[in-house]
Amino acid sequence: MNTIRTTGARQIPVSKALRTMLKLILLGACVATGINSAISPASAQEPAFASIRKAGELRCGAALAPPFVVRDPKTGAYSGAFSDLCRKFGEDVLKVKVRFVDTTWDDMVAGLQTDKWDLAMSINRTPAREQVINFSTAVLRNDTDFVYSRSDPKLPAQIRSVADIDKPGVVIAVVQGTTDDRAITPAIRQAQILRLPDADSTRLAVISHRADLLADQSEPNLIFQAAHPDWAAIFRPDPPFNLQDVAFGLNKSYTPADLNLLNQFIEQQTKSGFVQTRVDAAVKQAAQSVRQ
Repeated sequence: MNTIRTTGARQIPVSKALRTMLKLILLGACVATGINSAISPASAQEPAFASIRKAGELRCGAALAPPFVVRDPKTGAYSGAFSDLCRKFGEDVLKVKVRFVDTTWDDMVAGLQTDKWDLAMSINRTPAREQVINFSTAVLRNDTDFVYSRSDPKLPAQIRSVADIDKPGVVIAVVQGTTDDRAITPAIRQAQILRLPDADSTRLAVISHRADLLADQSEPNLIFQAAHPDWAAIFRPDPPFNLQDVAFGLNKSYTPADLNLLNQFIEQQTKSGFVQTRVDAAVKQAAQSVRQ
């Protein structure tokens, strides 16, 4: 029988069962030490914004979406509510330079996944996109509205319900295949839906009286109305047809700490009125461009 020493001279006999127990305790301590090392802060994933601070640059993926993302065709300078937010977040919060990376909506999500930009600006939050990228809290919400002429004899001067526009002989222009197209199709039973290839075609259809109404997103419709204040009015359905969050997109590597930092910034800028001020300014500027 083996013995184990204490702090004094006395020796205590150690049985085989006790030796086995001591070995198990020692093995458990080693395993616990290994687990603690694996989850220690030193080896945890570094927040993405910490890496961006080290790199000294925040890259904002930019696809045109007036009045949220606007690009001056002469200077290439970006403005609009999301452009101004991205710039302010990079310069004031992260303390880095901000670079806008030109892209298209077809490439926006893929660019996030392949690290071509750090934030995607003005991207609608959809279930399909949530499977592959993260989203910030909503900067604002968008819906499908209708622009029409107050003098159109087929329509009341003030439209109050969908029933006022869903009548035989009324023509509604919409860009084919968009979320607006999918939103109005189930609701419109009697009016004709005129599906056209792009937004310019739908606006021209209303201006030329080929169509009576234009179905489009809320903010672009605000620009269209502001460009034609003498005749254009907006009908906003209640309940909404196509209400969606418009937010920043981030790739899946961003940590909860990253999202919390960005979300707190967005909430502060929303409460302060900064977001609405920048939307209003961009709508006014875009409307002036349309009139010129």
